[in-house]
Amino acid sequence: MSAEPQMITANRLVDGVTVYMTADSGWSEQFIDGAVWSDKASADGALAASEEAVKARHVVGPYLFDVTVTESGPQPVSARERIRAAHLPTFEPEVGSWTGRISD
Repeated sequence: MSAEPQMITANRLVDGVTVYMTADSGWSEQFIDGAVWSDKASADGALAASEEAVKARHVVGPYLFDVTVTESGPQPVSARERIRAAHLPTFEPEVGSWTGRISD
């Protein structure tokens, strides 16, 4: 049970991009557009409502995560969510990836 304010994130089904649930139950790629729920009951209610977007095949895997509210807006608490909010890769693209071509 979290005492921190929370937001909801998911991945857009069509392209896998990280998205955030907005106050009007929409989805935005921009972290700052995401709604912040300050208590467990409203956060749980919003998470349940996010299942409509899953059923409509707009997003996949919505979940709650903790944020800290600062003067400049909400900030993710965990390193994972800071990386997702910044839309940063966790590897160096120049180095390659497992999907890259293996030289002969």
